[in-house]
Amino acid sequence: MSLGSASLYLVARARLGAGTLADLVPELVSAGVDIVQLREKEMDKAEVREAAAPILDACRSAGIPFIVNDYPDVAAELGADGVHVGQDDAPVPAARRAAGGLVGLSTHSRQQVIAAEPVAPDYIAVGPVYETPTKPGRSSVGLELLSFAAQHAAVPWFAIGGIDLTNVAEVVAAGARRIVVVRAITEALDPMAAAAALKAQLPG
Repeated sequence: MSLGSASLYLVARARLGAGTLADLVPELVSAGVDIVQLREKEMDKAEVREAAAPILDACRSAGIPFIVNDYPDVAAELGADGVHVGQDDAPVPAARRAAGGLVGLSTHSRQQVIAAEPVAPDYIAVGPVYETPTKPGRSSVGLELLSFAAQHAAVPWFAIGGIDLTNVAEVVAAGARRIVVVRAITEALDPMAAAAALKAQLPG
């Protein structure tokens, strides 16, 4: 799976309500998930490393990229496919040197979307489109920033933030062709069915 053809990106903790992420990866991929990122804000590096190892193995077996949130050094140690960083984390060039793979960057404004081009991340996440408890204290950016990114982003981009089956159609209508999803899959009673339903709403 190449980044260019990926459209459904799952960000999750190591354990979902339906089971461990590592165990669920094969079915999630069959349902349409193209990329998996481990995001564990309450773990230290050693714990992230331990949690990530089986998920990396599962993603590798399934043929999709596995991304580590925040820690380029952990990504490098594991041999993960890349790292995702925020605006206040390691700069993209430093993260690339440390991780040695893909680098994704969060963006939250027109200025940050434009500023991403010269530092050359492999992709950007644009949002949060809607308010979400996974980003406490951060205001939603709304659909307008997606329309702006569709016209001006110089790298592949994913809409992120509060996206689920109730609003994915308007996210696509605003110009998004790729989405990042957290709770709509991780908190679903049937994560695979949720992934398949979301994937069906995205442009081919």
